[in-house]
Amino acid sequence: MYLPNVCMVISYTCNNFVFIQKKPLSAVIKEVCDGWNLPGPENYALQYADGVQTYITESNRLDIKNGCILRLTKAPVSLQPAGSKGIQSSDSGVRCESLKELASVSTDVTFAQEFISRDGHLLLVKIVEESNELYRKLSNVIMTHTLVGFMELMDHGIVSWENLSSVFIKKIASFVNAKPTDASIQQVSLDILESMVLSSHSLFLQVKQEITMERLIAHLQVTNQQIQTKAMALLMALLQTAGEADRQVMMNIIHSSGSVQDEMAHYLYVLQSVTLNHLEPRMRTPLDCCSQEQRDILHGLRQAAFETESEGGLTNERRRSLCAKEFKKLGFSNNSNPGQDLVRTPPGLLALDTMFYFATRYPDAYNRFVLENSSREDKHGCPFARSSIQLTLILCEILRIGEPPSETGSDYHPIFFSQDRLLEELFCVCIQLLNKTWKEMRATQEDFDKVMQVVREQITRTLSSKPTSLELFKNKVNALNYSEILKLRQTERLHQEETLASPVLELKERLKPELLELIRQQRLNRLCQGTMFRKISSRRRQDKLWYCRLSPNHKMLHYGDVEEDTDNPPIETLQEKIPVADIKGLLTGKDCPHMKENKGKQNKEVLDLAFSITYDVEEYSLNFIAPSRTDFCLWTDGLSVLLGRDMSSESMRSELEILLSMEIKLRLLDLENVPIPESAPVVPKPPSNYNFCYDFSQCN
Repeated sequence: MYLPNVCMVISYTCNNFVFIQKKPLSAVIKEVCDGWNLPGPENYALQYADGVQTYITESNRLDIKNGCILRLTKAPVSLQPAGSKGIQSSDSGVRCESLKELASVSTDVTFAQEFISRDGHLLLVKIVEESNELYRKLSNVIMTHTLVGFMELMDHGIVSWENLSSVFIKKIASFVNAKPTDASIQQVSLDILESMVLSSHSLFLQVKQEITMERLIAHLQVTNQQIQTKAMALLMALLQTAGEADRQVMMNIIHSSGSVQDEMAHYLYVLQSVTLNHLEPRMRTPLDCCSQEQRDILHGLRQAAFETESEGGLTNERRRSLCAKEFKKLGFSNNSNPGQDLVRTPPGLLALDTMFYFATRYPDAYNRFVLENSSREDKHGCPFARSSIQLTLILCEILRIGEPPSETGSDYHPIFFSQDRLLEELFCVCIQLLNKTWKEMRATQEDFDKVMQVVREQITRTLSSKPTSLELFKNKVNALNYSEILKLRQTERLHQEETLASPVLELKERLKPELLELIRQQRLNRLCQGTMFRKISSRRRQDKLWYCRLSPNHKMLHYGDVEEDTDNPPIETLQEKIPVADIKGLLTGKDCPHMKENKGKQNKEVLDLAFSITYDVEEYSLNFIAPSRTDFCLWTDGLSVLLGRDMSSESMRSELEILLSMEIKLRLLDLENVPIPESAPVVPKPPSNYNFCYDFSQCN
């Protein structure tokens, strides 16, 4: 049936139709249908023609403003009188089309409210619960549409997740646990389970009981990146919701040597952060001098290092003297009461744990360290206890133990996924490295802080190379000896001194305008390429995406909703647009309208990625949450260029410095090994006369 393009302008007459708020909505729709001789007005609905094309219902009709344009359209099958029959139809074709349309229109909150008010979501729950009988008859496509539609409806927060039955939860879990099943069904099932876990502790307990950890880890090892991402999201939700007793999960995740997507890298980072943070209580707890267990560990360290004569026949005074002497050789500052060295937090009891782990796991290396240094003069010996306490603190800082995971972080260590006890194993390698560096520096007790700075640099530089195994880390960090560190420092210092010479600084100022223009063009080209943004709501991670890009002539911003698998959509597919000439301002952080609306609910990471543009005399705004800090800098710089303002991001400053450095190096190649003076040479005085030109006219 041909559907006429019926438009209605509120408070204005168009095609002899006027929307009268006093009339029931059904009467208004019937009047429009009668005017165009359309039968069955109950099968039609009104929808906004511009912007977000939501449906008009009795509950939101009062939100219609003067000047809004409405469109008459076919009502979703699910809201038509026979809608529920379409969803439950025995005809698989009718059922599939009805559920597909439902999954599409469920993103509209007004539709969702109306559909849920008619208990439509319970029909979807029933389809899933009865899947024992129907699943063999239903195609995977139908079940996928059912689950997607259900997820979209629940995303609006109209219905509580806790109202779901245990039968439904078991069915969803069975889709995840089943080996031979459709990937799209598993993706949305993992998404549903993640939302359940995050919604309440009782649902967490049910999901934890139904999902096998072996199957979840198996999903992390498949080639399908989306399955990996959803499985990692569910694993993160389980870890973050669980109590301390429930957080002991399998850590033998096989880390792929290939590249991972940004979101997968984020989940790996969160997994690493959450797991390492289990060490925080020990790090924050000082040693209790009244604890017999902790005193026994201290004495165990002493006895493991020295073949102490039998203490049974010794007097108390002699025993205390002998213990104090050996604790001093171990490197404790307070040798009469060594527990006092471990009162400071951090690292607290964590330092005792790492020392004890080293002594028991690698007893030969431990004895060699202690005996070698106890045989030297006091000022030349490397103190084991003092070094261990400081090294444990350094490792805690490098691994960021105690810091909550960032919403946007993705910097994880691949070595973490090859070790069950990363901190302790790193400590065992690094304490031996420290002893090696101490000898290379020919250090004394006065050089302790200098040695620790070098060791910190050795560890940091090695971890930045992303070693994938402990053996690889050990080889690299030992190769980076003290002389190599000195060479690296000297190279960096010479580079810095060279770039600070007065003539070089003057040349930099001359080059800046040209390079800034190059960065401006790059920013505009990046805006023309466009970026995919996520829609942020109450859930931590959303799959709803939209795309925004600048037109090639730099006169129009185009944007619109897209699917997740869309890659660089053509500009013609982005229906919404804003003229650049109408943009009035650029807002960032807490000044953005969407950040003010959620005041107190946004963390610093989200605030740092938020920006908005205002247009139409600042009455309207387009709000963004950048996918990364780099995209935030690119877009705010590009929009500043469009508005005729200076770029101010840290990314611009970094790129400018890199370009200046490269350009300076290229221009100074001819002056290699020629010292650059701090000031320009003195200009000689002019001659008394200028009569020294050769007269060529006299030549034959």
